[in-house]
Amino acid sequence: MLVDAQGLEIGQGSTQAVGGPHAEIMALRDAAARGNTVTGATAYVTLEPCSHHGRTGPCCDALITAGIKKVVASIADPNPLVGGQGFARLRAAGIEVEVGPGAAESRELNIGFFSRMIRKTPWVRMKIAASLDGKTALDNGISQWITSGPARADGHAWRARSCAVLTGIGTVLEDNPRLDVRLVETPRQPHLVVVDSKLQTPLDGHLFIAGRALFIYAATENDVKKAALEALGATVIYMPGQTDPTRDKVDLKAMLADLAQREINELHIEAGSKLNGSLIREGLVDELLVYLAPKLIGLGLDMASFGPLAELASAVPLEYKSTELVGPDLRVVARIPGRDQF
Repeated sequence: MLVDAQGLEIGQGSTQAVGGPHAEIMALRDAAARGNTVTGATAYVTLEPCSHHGRTGPCCDALITAGIKKVVASIADPNPLVGGQGFARLRAAGIEVEVGPGAAESRELNIGFFSRMIRKTPWVRMKIAASLDGKTALDNGISQWITSGPARADGHAWRARSCAVLTGIGTVLEDNPRLDVRLVETPRQPHLVVVDSKLQTPLDGHLFIAGRALFIYAATENDVKKAALEALGATVIYMPGQTDPTRDKVDLKAMLADLAQREINELHIEAGSKLNGSLIREGLVDELLVYLAPKLIGLGLDMASFGPLAELASAVPLEYKSTELVGPDLRVVARIPGRDQF
């Protein structure tokens, strides 16, 4: 946001989709479109203005050229290509720089980006829809619909904010899902990731959507099937587990590292109990997004299959970040304690 000497807003903007202008450029354009001069103005930004040439030019240079007098930034950019250099360039140009207001909120807003830059892995959020007694489907596998329409729409909003949605081959074969964003407006569809150890993804599945990247991670090599899938637009990556004697399971930790290299910041999991259990057992989940319907199912499918545990002390600890009613359902956001301390 740009503010003039009297404290009045004269322009605002947000960062566009990958490859598009950053928030600073959009705010400068907005001010120009309103007929406002920005000379001597103050820029309020959530993240340090970039100082390098990537898909776009350096934002700090644009602010300097525009005649901005002061920049108030919530937090420094964790990207080593920036890492304080943007602030240094602004100060060298005589621009006053203040850092810190709203730092916690900015970090939370950009938690996936910080995770990828610092931990070299995406922020992993697992979404689950279940009954109050923790069942995601009936014993015969029927699950549509446990939660309400408002909860499903809210879940699509969380899909939309992610860089990629991940599921397992079991879900693909059982449900033939699209796993796209349909119930809320979105400027782009998140990528799709499928854990498919034996390359069983059907060539006529609903997963293949024009303009959306599809990454399929396999453990067993099948170059004929790989070629057929890639002819449909998918990218197939062989990534067998290194410690598994049979090497017939995907190395999930290595997969996350690979997704980070593909610039995936937030990874949204919508999978079955087996893959959910594997991800939790290996300590790869940062946060749970759970919708609980006000109903009891009894015998049915669990949220995640792992264990059995020998003692309660071995249970996976969580801390509630938020609880909120969405329609008749309860939305719970719970985080692994300390997972966001990086």
